[in-house]
Amino acid sequence: MVDMAREEHLIRTRTSLALVVVLVCFAAGHLLLPRAFVFPGDVANRLAFAAQAAAFVLSCLLVAIGMVSTGRRRSRDDIAGAAAGPPSPVLATKVAFLQNTLEQSVLACGAFLAFAAVVDGAWLALLPVAAVLFCVGRVLFYRGYPSGAGGRAFGMALTLLPGALLLLAVLVVVVLRMAASVLA
Repeated sequence: MVDMAREEHLIRTRTSLALVVVLVCFAAGHLLLPRAFVFPGDVANRLAFAAQAAAFVLSCLLVAIGMVSTGRRRSRDDIAGAAAGPPSPVLATKVAFLQNTLEQSVLACGAFLAFAAVVDGAWLALLPVAAVLFCVGRVLFYRGYPSGAGGRAFGMALTLLPGALLLLAVLVVVVLRMAASVLA
């Protein structure tokens, strides 16, 4: 039986910790990476840069697909495929991980492209930081899966928050630009 109060507490605590980690990593990336790298200025190259960062996100998705594919191929109960019935207990976690990774990948890749379309300069340093956080988050999410929602929470938040914050930044920039054009 699940202790809901404990799980909720773990989720809130670990998500808050992940938010702090993301904000610290974003700040460090924004301050330090431009000292070592020159980020693209024109829109086409910024979008190309975002696509390259997204490749790391998509590599996590490729790994998750491989985990499910390999698990199905090696399991008598699962080799018939998803249409034959629900996954076996051995494969169920991998299927859930794949589904969640797909969902998170769509959000992150879209946020990366949208962010690169509206910012330039040192702000682009947030993209490789977000990509690394996504990958680390996926590993921690999968490793924490057996421990329930509280066990997955830090990895989930580390995966979700960078893309969500980038998307929020895009919306703020777009609204401010629209407001400025109306007031001009």
